[in-house]
Amino acid sequence: MSNTPQVTTDTVAHGVHHVSTEVTIIFVIILVLMIISLALEEKIHAKKSLIVSVFAAISLLLGAFFELLPFGSVALPNGHEINMPVFIPAVDWGVISIILGSSIFVDVTSRSGLFTWVAIKLTKASAGDPLKLLWYYGVMTVIFSAVLNNVTAMIIVGSLTAVSLNKLNRSEKLLGFLLVQGLLTNIGGLLTLISSVPNIIVGNTAGISFVDFFLKASPYVLVATVITLWMGAKLFSIQSLASEKEKNQAKELVASFDESDGIESKRFFQFAGVMLIMFILTIATTSILPLVKDLGMGFVALGFATVMMIRYKSEVDQFYKTVDWDLITFFCALFVVINVMEHAQVLDLIGKGISTLIGTEETPFGISILLILSAIFSSVTDNIPLAAMLAKILGTAGTASESSLWWSVVFGANLGGNLTPIGSASTLVAVTIMHKYKLSLSFAGFVKKALPFAALHIILATIYVLIA
Repeated sequence: MSNTPQVTTDTVAHGVHHVSTEVTIIFVIILVLMIISLALEEKIHAKKSLIVSVFAAISLLLGAFFELLPFGSVALPNGHEINMPVFIPAVDWGVISIILGSSIFVDVTSRSGLFTWVAIKLTKASAGDPLKLLWYYGVMTVIFSAVLNNVTAMIIVGSLTAVSLNKLNRSEKLLGFLLVQGLLTNIGGLLTLISSVPNIIVGNTAGISFVDFFLKASPYVLVATVITLWMGAKLFSIQSLASEKEKNQAKELVASFDESDGIESKRFFQFAGVMLIMFILTIATTSILPLVKDLGMGFVALGFATVMMIRYKSEVDQFYKTVDWDLITFFCALFVVINVMEHAQVLDLIGKGISTLIGTEETPFGISILLILSAIFSSVTDNIPLAAMLAKILGTAGTASESSLWWSVVFGANLGGNLTPIGSASTLVAVTIMHKYKLSLSFAGFVKKALPFAALHIILATIYVLIA
């Protein structure tokens, strides 16, 4: 028998050895420095993948120095052993495969012109009426954010909004439209398990199915969307056209849009539509489909991406280039950091702090505090590390999948992005489009305009999580 120390997969996931307080504090400092660096990403001119990778390397070196890491063979459930670098099992490869597969699938599908076709069809259906445009584009933003991702949704809808309002001679309303759409991307990001990265992380850890996630989140998303659009129309004075002359002029202007412009192949366009529906249905039923349920949603995402790329089989390398490798690398490094922090008992320390704050029992006060703090934290730095750490802490504590604490993290991490322009990538895109069209909006200006919306979103979410 080998003398190499055997490490089970549970031991890799959960540190069980004693760690001195001094060592834990050292790693707490490293974690805090990483979070501060992520918050100052723009100031230090460094990509978040590089920032977290540096801290991952430091954490691994110190983890090895203090003999915290479980080096050795890993015992698999079937009794076999496998030797691998200690940082490999630290990564949640299910999350990575979902993100990678979904992003490629969406990118190839967008080549069909499907999403642009939908957007222009809605523009024509509005007949150029500003209030109808706000509502149609708002609903489209929520759906696109749920099916695609927040950033892609904001780019598609925001760009079309700028073109449409300019053609309708309503450019003065663009700031209001873009701000509302930016807020709605984060609401739409709540709708499904794969709508945002925090959803994927928390849902995977908690064991929440796609259907259960949708059924839980959709009532809130519906109410929040309606209230946001109503408030947006009132606060930014977006009204329907009054005279028949204005209505006819607007209708003629939007009629010049051609939804078929971006469609290279009608056959591929139809195929993409069918595949999109199948993708959503398969993701939704992964937990009950034979064979697929064992392979998981990551397999589904990668499988559909592969099928879609057959259309461009001689140039698939172009789609690999469009993958957000910064995000993928960021995730891998982040999982490594969190794993080391767990072995250093940092997560245990944070967990005790959370328990002290919200109590050991699941109470309305504790649920509310966790949601509000998650939102505040997410407004000033990336919500992904927050979701990953809290998911790990709740998972290690054995929190039941039906617990409201999971939903406090989900709602807080997503909605916190509406408090500031740096709270989420999609709100940052919205502000970027504003600046592109010479619309001045400072950091403080964004907070001032968005605060009424964001405060209402968080209050509604708190009430909803408590009663739903």
